[in-house]
Amino acid sequence: MLLNLILSGDLRSLFIGALLCIPSVVICLSFHEACHGLAAYLMGDHTAKAAGRLTLDPLAHIDPWGFLCMMLLGFGWARPVPVDISQFRNRRLGMGITAFAGPLANIILAFIAYFIMLMLMINGGADMNSFLQIMTELFYYIASLSVGLAVFNLLPIHPLDGSRILDAILPFKAQIRYQNFLHRYGSVILLVVVMFIWWGGISLLIQPVRNAIYHAAQSAAFAIAGIPT
Repeated sequence: MLLNLILSGDLRSLFIGALLCIPSVVICLSFHEACHGLAAYLMGDHTAKAAGRLTLDPLAHIDPWGFLCMMLLGFGWARPVPVDISQFRNRRLGMGITAFAGPLANIILAFIAYFIMLMLMINGGADMNSFLQIMTELFYYIASLSVGLAVFNLLPIHPLDGSRILDAILPFKAQIRYQNFLHRYGSVILLVVVMFIWWGGISLLIQPVRNAIYHAAQSAAFAIAGIPT
């Protein structure tokens, strides 16, 4: 995100991008973590509620390094929601649903943000005023960052959500082999992933998902506006 603007040397674009990016990152991360906590609560674990994590208050969720990574690169993380799997009625199902709730929430948020952005563009037309232009850009940032957060967290690498989702759906023997594999090669895998991300490889995963959600939102917006596709 902002890293490209920093490298471009365009201070005006960087300033505007930062003003739009900060609230977008706060919304995406807070929504992601609050939905983790809500899913855990619905599955029988009240730990997140007791810790004050069933809230959209960003102060309850933001991790400084994850926030900075989201600002600069378009993906990142927040403070993990505390979970006590012993309180789940079904431990594997409870953990799987809790882990998946965050990325799913971001995918839904991205769809809503793209939809609102497109409706603003359709209704504003060619004579869109400055306020509508700013709001359009804001919802674009929210959608883009939300997709990045969802895709990054679905990577099946500890401690990301994807590893917990995979744990929940694998047969028991495969789960044990997977955990042993991560225990043995986890540091190497993490190094490869960091290099993959550093060289921009994460965009190869994010962009197709971003395009799919955008086109789904576009179809919905065009259908409501009566525009043929």
